[in-house]
Amino acid sequence: MPEISRFYGILIKMYYIDHNPPHFHAEYGEYRAEYNIYTLEIIDGKLPVRANTLVREWAFLHQEELRSNWERAQHAERLKKIRPLD
Repeated sequence: MPEISRFYGILIKMYYIDHNPPHFHAEYGEYRAEYNIYTLEIIDGKLPVRANTLVREWAFLHQEELRSNWERAQHAERLKKIRPLD
């Protein structure tokens, strides 16, 4: 699964040709969660509160880039890296 961003120990990834709804994966230590790109809600899994807050803040800032990468992933095209949270 391609890594598209990394910040504060959180990895953001996206699968190629994955199931709907459009989403991305976040990993933090042993925690894993899937986030809906449009609502930024967790659709599966769980992250600690602070990590969840950081992921949602980052995703809000980069929602258009996430949507674009989702479209690329559905066509098995190379995904673009997204700037980490500063």
